[in-house]
Amino acid sequence: MIIIEIAGHLGADPESRVTPSGQKVTTLRVATNVNKDETIWWRVTIWGSDFDNMIKHLKKGSAIIVVGDMGKLDIYNDKEGRPQVSYQMTARMLKFSPFGKGDRSDQQQQQQQQQQQQQQQQGHEPYSGGGSSTFGTFGESSTGTYQPEYSNALSDEPPF
Repeated sequence: MIIIEIAGHLGADPESRVTPSGQKVTTLRVATNVNKDETIWWRVTIWGSDFDNMIKHLKKGSAIIVVGDMGKLDIYNDKEGRPQVSYQMTARMLKFSPFGKGDRSDQQQQQQQQQQQQQQQQGHEPYSGGGSSTFGTFGESSTGTYQPEYSNALSDEPPF
């Protein structure tokens, strides 16, 4: 068994069905980028209803991270007759990716920006975490660059 973790975007909405034995199975088509010119497509199978609360929020284009068992690779010929590889995995864990495009509407983003501007005018500086993402890294400024804070009265050298 090979356990892997992939991060990518859904190429289609999740597809759910029920097997003849009554077991629910959901399939995700996930595109992962190897480099600028190469994309690997994964067929991710989810058995049961453990992730139903999360799956209902997923749609084509959603960013996702999947951890699971890698399945056997299948080789097939595409429409032009070129051999292609089909990658498959069975999901054990799903996570929303913090690096995907936002699912919020432009109106919600504008409202959030207006609230931040009002707070700044009132003297409250909200932590931006390096951009419009809700995820931030300790030590980042609002521009997303690390700015160490130290004071050394005897020297201009940092304390490390």
